[in-house]
Amino acid sequence: AVVNISTSKTMKGRGRYNMPFGPSPFGDDFFERFFGDQPRREFKQRSLGSGFIISNDGYIFTNNHVVEQADKILVKISDGKEYEAKIIGTDPNTDIALIKIEPDNSLPVAEVGDSEKVRVGEWVIAIGSPFGLENTVTAGIVSAKARDTGDFLPFIQTDVAINPGNSGGPLINMRGEVVGINSQIYSRSG
Repeated sequence: AVVNISTSKTMKGRGRYNMPFGPSPFGDDFFERFFGDQPRREFKQRSLGSGFIISNDGYIFTNNHVVEQADKILVKISDGKEYEAKIIGTDPNTDIALIKIEPDNSLPVAEVGDSEKVRVGEWVIAIGSPFGLENTVTAGIVSAKARDTGDFLPFIQTDVAINPGNSGGPLINMRGEVVGINSQIYSRSG
């Protein structure tokens, strides 16, 4: 019931001097003064994430930041089939998104548990696609509940290894129930 999600969005930049990771630190017209006004070019920005199926007809939970502003969302299920998805709804404040695919047949569904019943010290696992590596499983324990990260949401803190690409994947208790969605990585490097 865990899926790989890849997205792409079209960005517009100025010629070959555009900074794909944001504006130039020298100002918008720095390169234009020396090289002239370049025509705007389009380029594709791609990202990877994870999600999990919540209904056998193709509804999937993931993170809002995985799919926001995407022009195209592709979902790859465990049998290798890929489907284009559409966004049904998002909530940027809780970083949740609901997307939908139109599968050929009935899909396996993740069992959703009660996150209120999660206990500190309880073992949990994360399944997802870190760095695009599909169906990766990591394990750890719940370190804290209702952790305040500054955005007023009660996060479950865990020491499970979470990497880029795990976003949107399920955090699962030892009964096989989804008790959270992997959303943030906190490290000294940011």
